[in-house]
Amino acid sequence: MERRSRPDLNGAAWRKSSYSNQEGGNCVEVADGFPAVVPVRDSKVPHGPVLCFEAASWAVFIDELKAQLA
Repeated sequence: MERRSRPDLNGAAWRKSSYSNQEGGNCVEVADGFPAVVPVRDSKVPHGPVLCFEAASWAVFIDELKAQLA
């Protein structure tokens, strides 16, 4: 697996999972606008660590989640 440098996330526009709620559930945020990667962080710890997934891998992950929820 090739290790890539993390994109500059200053000023990134984060959006919460549609499953987030006001009670502070276990949810994630993703940042759009990065063609090669999908930055992901814990919505309860916005200044905490960020994981960056390859866009293609993230798409497969999301497709599998949707299939499990269907």
